[in-house]
Amino acid sequence: MRERVRGFTLVELAIVLVIIGIILGAVLKGQELVFNAKVKRLVSQAKEMMAALYTYYDKYGYYPGDDPTAAKRWTGTIPGDGDGLIGGWYCSADANSESCRVWQHLRLANIISGDPNDTNPTSMVPKHVFGGAIHLFSANATVAGSPRSGYWLAFVNLPGKAAEALDRAIDDGKCNSGSVVAYNGDCGTGGSYQENLYYEVWINF
Repeated sequence: MRERVRGFTLVELAIVLVIIGIILGAVLKGQELVFNAKVKRLVSQAKEMMAALYTYYDKYGYYPGDDPTAAKRWTGTIPGDGDGLIGGWYCSADANSESCRVWQHLRLANIISGDPNDTNPTSMVPKHVFGGAIHLFSANATVAGSPRSGYWLAFVNLPGKAAEALDRAIDDGKCNSGSVVAYNGDCGTGGSYQENLYYEVWINF
């Protein structure tokens, strides 16, 4: 006599589905907590970098990268021209540009962490918590349709959701207005960031 094959009851299936739902909810909540923690760190990085610039100025009377007295203080360091600007835009190719030397000067002054002897533009540039490069420079630039000048802190390759959160924490949350703007990438209706895009977010200060 064959044994009767017993299947799952509706109650058992319901219990399994509830357990799966709880697990999925916990995973999604965990991902949200991790993202929020990374955004808080991103905002802190922005504030730390801007504070580093002024800390160096208060200490030495010149901006890092632009400091013409740096070579007298640290042997082998290339000084800046002392014109009050951090030239060079992004530190991407020329390690001797002021926008690259800014990181070396800040590290030699023990204001930020990192190897002060690193002269490779790819590795000497700090990375933000989402993995992209951070650049610090001064320039006259047309950003979000408006000409602006001053010092810029740029976060490269920033996910749209993170870019919006950073903008909202520091400014107005719109990618085409205020002191935090998207240098590239499409702005949606009302200047909204698009979650499926990556942005170069520039902070003017």
